[in-house]
Formats: sequence, structure tokens, C-alpha cells
Amino acid sequence: MSDKEAAESGGSAEAGAVTVSDVQELIRRKEEIEAQIKANYDVLESQKGVGMSEPLVDCEGYPRSDVDLYQVRTARHNINDHKAVMKQVEEALHQLHARDKEKQARDLAEAHREAVSRSLGQSERLGSPQPFAKVSSISAGSPASDAGLQVDDEIVEFGSVNTQNFQALQNIGSVVQHSEGKPLNVTVIRRGERHQLRLVPTRWAGKGLLGCNIIPLQR
Repeated sequence: MSDKEAAESGGSAEAGAVTVSDVQELIRRKEEIEAQIKANYDVLESQKGVGMSEPLVDCEGYPRSDVDLYQVRTARHNINDHKAVMKQVEEALHQLHARDKEKQARDLAEAHREAVSRSLGQSERLGSPQPFAKVSSISAGSPASDAGLQVDDEIVEFGSVNTQNFQALQNIGSVVQHSEGKPLNVTVIRRGERHQLRLVPTRWAGKGLLGCNIIPLQR
């Protein structure tokens, strides 16, 4: 690959998608150029260590006779050319790495958006819990009245009973029987607003444990 091809390789890799082969080719070319630069510096070192800037004329202005001027000038010219190409290769590598980081950032952002979208979609499918029963009457002084239940409250959760597992009023009766003297969390919808109540099933005035009538809602 020529120096021009190396520069064009960096440009084409920048324009397209970043691939492992793009990076590997640029790294290979970089190592090749570094070796060429070292070889030319070795030439300069062999010529009395003239380096890149030592004068090639003597004090009287005549060409030096103690060094091979052609080799020195050629080595210096090649070093400058190789350094220019090396800069292009390094810039191309930097751009490839930057593009790769941007792609990773875009992929992460896209994955996050998809996760949020799935979560929102699932929430929309599930929706808010729906009421499954309604309070039709309440006795004054009863546990239901003390808990704050009101007529026409729509029950969303009654202890462990909810829309998903409610089948009949016996479900609520079973929870009440097993929770005598223990607080139950009851969630109701009242005039469009949700209310969280704590109800303690307790026998009162020789009657039942709730002191209210509950009817199932038609679904």
C-alpha cells in the first residue's frame, strides 16, 4: 500500500461504518511507517549522525565530503513524507475510535428507549387495577364504618383479593374470616379518586366482622 493509499484508507474508513478490519489495517500501516522512519533515521545516524537539521555544507559553504549527501537528503525527505502520512493515519484512527464510541452511545441510547417503550407498553396493557365489587350499604359503628368505607365505594383491592383473582364474594368472606382482629389494606375508588383504607374485621354488637354489604360489579 502506498502512502497515498494509506491516507485514502483512513478517509474511506471514516466515511463508512467502523469495522475491525479498518482499524487493523490502519494499525498495520502505522507500524509499517514507523519501521520506515526508523530505517531512515538509522541512515542519518550512519552518516556522522547528521540528523534532520545538521548543515550539509562546511564552514566555507561547500558540500560536505565526509557524508553521502544523496543518502542524507533522501533519508530526510522520506522521514518528512512518512511523518506526514503517519499523522493522517493517526487522525484516521482517532476518528474511527470516536465514531465507534458514538455508535456505542447511540446503541445504548436506543436500547434504553426500547426498554422504556416496552415498559410503558406493558403498563398500558396492564392498565390501572379495576374495581371488582361495590359497597351497597354500611351499618353505623361497624368495622367498615370505622375504617372509612362509604356507600358506593368501588373496591379495587381487599386484602389479598384483587381484580385478577376475584371470582366470587366468598373470596372476600374467606379473607375476612382469616383476618379477624388483624388490619387489612383496602383500596377503593370514590368519585374517581383512589383511597387507601385499613379495616380490622371485628365482631361487633353480636353481628358479623364487617358490618357492610358488598356486591360484585358486572364485568
